[in-house]
Amino acid sequence: MKNYVSAEEAVKLIKSGDSVFVHTAGATPTVLTKAMAQRHEELKNVKVYHLHTEGEAAYAGEEMSKSFHVNSFFLGANLRKPTNEGYADFIPAFLSEVPILMRKGIIPIDVALIQVSPPDKHGFCSLGISIDATKAATDVAKTIIAQVNPKMPRTHGDGLLHISKFAAMVYHDQELTLMPPHPLTPEETKIGEHIAGMICD
Repeated sequence: MKNYVSAEEAVKLIKSGDSVFVHTAGATPTVLTKAMAQRHEELKNVKVYHLHTEGEAAYAGEEMSKSFHVNSFFLGANLRKPTNEGYADFIPAFLSEVPILMRKGIIPIDVALIQVSPPDKHGFCSLGISIDATKAATDVAKTIIAQVNPKMPRTHGDGLLHISKFAAMVYHDQELTLMPPHPLTPEETKIGEHIAGMICD
């Protein structure tokens, strides 16, 4: 079994000029992204790619823009301000096309930052709640850094990775990041009522 290291130690594997993929939505490995952001004074021209992420995007502040060039395929609330103000980019693409862009090397991935379940007795971890384009990123990445979280649900199928694929593993027990609920607008309520009327009880 591999030994765990600190997040600060793990992200030392990221080099200036690398392309880094960040796991998606509630699976965003925030301990790793914060540790990466803390290296902003020593890193330059790191290209960060992801679908929408949850939690703080610590690497996306204006003061980080010389270190990290952020590219989102889907925008979450944490990237709207940086994108609107011009120090992060939005790449419009169908979700189904994102894995193809990575597999064909159109978007090369040097490092994948992911969050996984603890390994089973055979050494396999699960990508959990968010497989999407992350599976393609882990297939092509030269370096995979895994945040291992006992609260990540173990899902099966094509989202299992063996620990031998990880260049570094960071153990961090945390609740998964959730999208906070908000009061429904009249338009959202009307849409919900309309769709509910089409569904059999």
